[in-house]
Amino acid sequence: MRKILRVAAAQMSAAAFVLAALSAPANADTTESDAEIAAEWQTAWDTYHFTDTTPPAPDSGRSQVTNSISVEIDSPMPLTFYKYSDFNNHIGKNPFLKRVVTHKEWRNASATYRNLTAIEEIPYEGTIVVSKTHAQQRLHPTGFYYETDSWSQPNVVTHQKIDFTPLPGGKTRVTENLTFEADSSLIDFVATNGTASHQQLQEALKQAIESGEL
Repeated sequence: MRKILRVAAAQMSAAAFVLAALSAPANADTTESDAEIAAEWQTAWDTYHFTDTTPPAPDSGRSQVTNSISVEIDSPMPLTFYKYSDFNNHIGKNPFLKRVVTHKEWRNASATYRNLTAIEEIPYEGTIVVSKTHAQQRLHPTGFYYETDSWSQPNVVTHQKIDFTPLPGGKTRVTENLTFEADSSLIDFVATNGTASHQQLQEALKQAIESGEL
């Protein structure tokens, strides 16, 4: 676990550098209400339409990169699905994730929809950069997969589809299909570090599920 935290810290310090360069760092002592964060979520939703998976136009100055990563977890699929898909279980596994604010949750047929914001506090050069990722998660328990679309500064959009496949011996394969969209000058950095961060989170969740911590 210490190795995971060290690697994740290096990746997130690099991410904090980009955030600090493109937006003013926020002080962690400045506490926003859930209602204020919900209003920011709605602004991001209305402005960036981050559930739209249409690839950017060639002359837009933006690019997409898609990567896929998998992990095998020694735990039955239904149990793994519910533990892995609960973003509150990611707190402590992503070392900088402090809380998840759910703004709305509802059912549509068999799917559960959640509008939420993940809040990270990233140490950077003696200050704290507060990073907020506004997202919509859609859980499909009958198909054992979920989708998440998100937006965060500096105008980074991520589309995820996470599939759960049963394996012999009561194990589960979790495959994350990740599409990153950002300004073309940042896309390589965003995709490389975003994928690595998801890999570290996968390993942390694997350890927590297999150990019985979750």
